[in-house]
This record gives sequence, C-alpha cells and structure tokens, in this order.
Amino acid sequence: MTDRERASLSAAAVTRRLLGELFGHDGRANIAVRLWDGTHWPDDRPRAATLVLRHPGALRAMFADGTELSLSEAYLYDDFDIEGDIESVFGLADAIAERTGGWRNKLRAFAELRRLPLAPERGTGRRGRASLRGRKHSVERDRQAVRYHYDVSNDFYRLWLDSRMVYSCAYFKSPDTDLDTAQLAKLDMICRKLRLRSGQRLLDIGCGWGGLVMHAAREYGVDATGITLSQPQADLANRLAAEAGLAGRCRVEVRDYRAVDSSRPFDVLVSVGMFEHVGERMLPAYFGKAASLLAPGGVFLNHGIASRATDPAGHGPSFSNTYVFPDGETLPINVTLHAAENAGFEVRDVESLREHYAMTLRHWVRRLEAHHEEALRHVDEPTYRVWRLFMSGSADGFRDGRYNVYQTLLGVPGKDGASGLPLTRSDWYKPP
Repeated sequence: MTDRERASLSAAAVTRRLLGELFGHDGRANIAVRLWDGTHWPDDRPRAATLVLRHPGALRAMFADGTELSLSEAYLYDDFDIEGDIESVFGLADAIAERTGGWRNKLRAFAELRRLPLAPERGTGRRGRASLRGRKHSVERDRQAVRYHYDVSNDFYRLWLDSRMVYSCAYFKSPDTDLDTAQLAKLDMICRKLRLRSGQRLLDIGCGWGGLVMHAAREYGVDATGITLSQPQADLANRLAAEAGLAGRCRVEVRDYRAVDSSRPFDVLVSVGMFEHVGERMLPAYFGKAASLLAPGGVFLNHGIASRATDPAGHGPSFSNTYVFPDGETLPINVTLHAAENAGFEVRDVESLREHYAMTLRHWVRRLEAHHEEALRHVDEPTYRVWRLFMSGSADGFRDGRYNVYQTLLGVPGKDGASGLPLTRSDWYKPP
C-alpha cells in the first residue's frame, strides 16, 4: 500500500467519524454521502440527495471555518457536489447545529476536521466575489451591484426563465400550473391591482427584460416606460418590444430611479423585484422619489422580498452578498410600510405571495438543472452553481417562512381624502 493510499484510508476513517458526529450516526433519512473513493455513508440506499466529497480534505474545506461563506465556496469550487434534490440538503445546517450544540462540541469537531488534509488549490472562476467601490447605495455603486448580478448573460437567463423572461415571483392558481401560465397570471394581476386604463402613463422601476411593460402596453393600452441599470437588459427588452410591434407604446431606459424626471408625473408606478436593491438607509429617498413621480390619485405597487422581523441580524459576509446580490437587503414588512407612510403614501393593500415564490424558484432550479450543459456555453461551472445554490436555498427559505414576498399597494389620497379606489377588490379577481 502506498503512502497516498494509507493517507486516503486514514482520511476516510476521520471523515466517517465526523459525518456521524455532524449528522448523527444513522445519517439523515433523505441525505447520503459518497466519498472520493466511491464508498457511501451511512449506506448506499437511494436517497433524495447525495453529497459527493471530491477529495480527502472536502469536509475540512466545508466546515473548518464554520461560516456560511466557506461552506458555499466549497460547493462552488467543487470540493463537494450535490446530486439529486438540492433543496433537501438545506436541512443539514439545522442538523449540524443540533449535533454540535455548545462550544465544547464545536471545538472538538473542528479539531477533528484539522486532522484532514488541506483542500487542493482551487481557482476563483470567471465570476469571482463581488468587489464594489464607492459609498454603499450611491448611484454608481448600485449600478455596479446590479450589473454584477444581471449582466451575466441574457442567454443564460433565457434558459431557465419563462418565455417572457420574468425574473420575479409568479402567481400560481394551483400547484400544477406551468411557469409560463403562472408568470402571465402575475403580470395580469399586477395590472388589475393597478387598475390600468388606456392612455395612462406607467413607470416600471427595475423592469428587467420588460415583460410587464410590454404586457401592460399590449393588453391595457398604457404608455409604459421601464428603467433598469443593466444595458444588456435594456437592449434585449427594446428589441423584443420592437419585434412585438410595441416600440411606440413602451420603452426601456438605462436610468437610476433617483434620476427620473418628476416634472411630468406618471399615473401609476410599479416596482417588482427591485426593492431588495434599495437598502434601509435609502427607503426615505426611494419612497419620497416615488411620491414625487406620481400624479394625484395615482397608485404605486411595490413588490419585494422581506425578512422576518423576529430573526436576528446576520453577522459576517453572507453567500448572497458575496456572490449573488451585493449590497442587497431584505427588510421586515413593517419597516417598509413605516417608510412608505412617512413619505405620504396610504397603505391600501398588502398581500403575501410566500408559497408562490417557493414554487417559482423550484421551477427555475429544475429548468436550470435540465439545461446544465447548455448553460456552460454562456457561464462557467462556479457561476452555474451560484444560481443553483442561491435559488434552492431561497426556495427552502420561502418554504419555512424565513423569507416572504409582499405586494403592497400604495396610494396618494386627494386633498378631500378621497382615494379614487373602489370599495372592494372584486375587480382584481375577474378573469382577464
């Protein structure tokens, strides 16, 4: 037996012992582990997901630092892989916390991890960590953050989004509704909540690839303007609008919301999936600007992800802020509503779509996984894994309530207090 083979056997023994300490000696019912030598732990019975340890130092790379970021990077750069249902793996974090409760147990586990060899040297991928410059949430830094996330490749996003490339929570009439139908239902529900009428002027703040502005112009006859900070998004959105014969009725501009001209107010405002980029410090400016852009009697639908008010704030760099949404912030809904009211808005309706986002994300993950090989024509493997990990983890967060997503309808009452809105919401739920 060679020295390398003996070292591998020793590392395998330590790894198996650690797996028992971390996950329980019987293993988790739905998770298996396959070691670099092809053996399985706790057995080779089929399970929902399999962690594949690529080398003898894999567990050390995953857990020795004890941070979410190091565990995520161990996956991104292939110290381990995940086969099967990746969302089912996210319960492991809770299991590990239970198994290693208390500092004494944690230190003992870390000491065992350091008996494993160091991971082989690895690269950083083409994408790498986000590295933003300037003051947080300044116009220039926000532009860098948005471009880091969205300027990956239009063709990459096209592989797993719906046919309209709508990159936000869909609206499912039933669990078996397909993604295209659910996204169309979401677009139409937003238009009905805004009670769009022909001839109105609509502004979509953070419009993505223009799915909503095109739908609103085509189906409701409004004059729609969308803004984004991503030039590739704007270019594709305007090309798609032209191809659909809508160029005269909708357009997408590269513009920060703070730079929109308020001299000619809009009848309706909408923001879907952009709010997470604003930041708590900028909420007064965001809602203040929205109020200045809205004509008297107008309405503003703000759709954004929220955190849970009872959860403690995170510490240290997170996977999401490092590789997905740099400077992104999710806030409790009460913080958002407080800021909106302080800017002069009246809160007319708040609807949670939490379960809908979990379903949306699962559709996206399945579609991304089905196009793995094709995705690698547009991005590298670590970038593919960023989105697979991020969307699966988000689905788990929406499933258990750590995350929520709210559509909030805001209005500006007239001087006499009249809202100009119907007494009931019945028109929202009429079939389109």
